[in-house]
Amino acid sequence: MKDARDIIIRPILTEKSLLKKESENRYYFEVSRDSNKIEIKKAVEELFKVHVLEVAVSWNKGKIKKLGRSIGKRPDIKKACCKIKQGEKIDAFEV
Repeated sequence: MKDARDIIIRPILTEKSLLKKESENRYYFEVSRDSNKIEIKKAVEELFKVHVLEVAVSWNKGKIKKLGRSIGKRPDIKKACCKIKQGEKIDAFEV
């Protein structure tokens, strides 16, 4: 099994994710591309000592960017939305 720190890359801190954290107790993370829901759930529980109820995964395609004649592409990222048990919180999201 992979290390939990290799699966969870970083927390996603946007306005929408912070609103979901307050209202629905859902937390968003950028995760490694080859991880699955079971690995993500175990990694979040191990790193943050919380109980995860459900995990939803989505892919964000990278945009194509142009600068003059050169064309580049931002990387694709995989996001995970983790719903945790009521009354628990993750301190990494406290701003």
